[in-house]
Amino acid sequence: MNSVVTQRFIKCHNKLREESRVRSSRQFAMSLEYLPQSLSEILKGRRDVTIELLRKAVELYKINPVYLYTGEGPMFMSEEDHKSFRVLTIVTNGQDDERIVHVPVPAQAGYAGEMTDPTFIQDLPTYSLPDYKYKVGTHRSFDVSGDSMEPTLFEGDKVICSYLEPTLWESSMKDNYVYVVVTRGDVLVKRVTNKIKSNKQVELISDNAYYEPFNVDVGDLREIWYVRAKISPFLPSPHNVTNLIGDEVKELRKTIRDQTKMIETLSSSMSQFMNK
Repeated sequence: MNSVVTQRFIKCHNKLREESRVRSSRQFAMSLEYLPQSLSEILKGRRDVTIELLRKAVELYKINPVYLYTGEGPMFMSEEDHKSFRVLTIVTNGQDDERIVHVPVPAQAGYAGEMTDPTFIQDLPTYSLPDYKYKVGTHRSFDVSGDSMEPTLFEGDKVICSYLEPTLWESSMKDNYVYVVVTRGDVLVKRVTNKIKSNKQVELISDNAYYEPFNVDVGDLREIWYVRAKISPFLPSPHNVTNLIGDEVKELRKTIRDQTKMIETLSSSMSQFMNK
């Protein structure tokens, strides 16, 4: 029995033939650089569609990936949706299980580039987590840089995120939640206010009040990832933290005492000068 995704892929293939957008199954396979015999096996329900075949079909025939994976929405994307669509490259292991791709700070500029080469993604570090929720759907992790999200996130933290399909941005992006927003030039970790319906923008907000909120046009957005968890560097023990704070307080008290003595000495000198 083939998978639900394969069944939906077959429906899309059949629809393309009904509308004469492809002349035959063989022509469909050849256009996707796929063996016609292998496609025949998929259409007969003897094997499942591969991720690479899905990727090519989405690119060439505008098949809606949301429909393929959830059954929701139209089978095919509109011209406008397809223009802004970016095919997401994933990495799997030998058992065809999807891995979590990690994007470190040095790779983030290249990741946000206009034309991300699939080999670029495949060369990034990957890993898996035991929790079942990270086995379903596409997940990615990103290094946090800078101090704009303090005290929620600190430089050196890693955020683990789930992928938000572009067709769900308007309806599913929640206000005041933290997302990784990939624009045409940067990877940003921010809270968001969803303004897509009202003015085709997303407002990005830092937890650090020093940084002002700013808006990004939908046309400049490439990917959006919902932050589900974070990995933080190991912290010193509470005893060490207490000692550190205690030392800082002692130093502050000493500074205050020294300044108080200086003020008293200056006041005494001024009084003597005035009496003369």
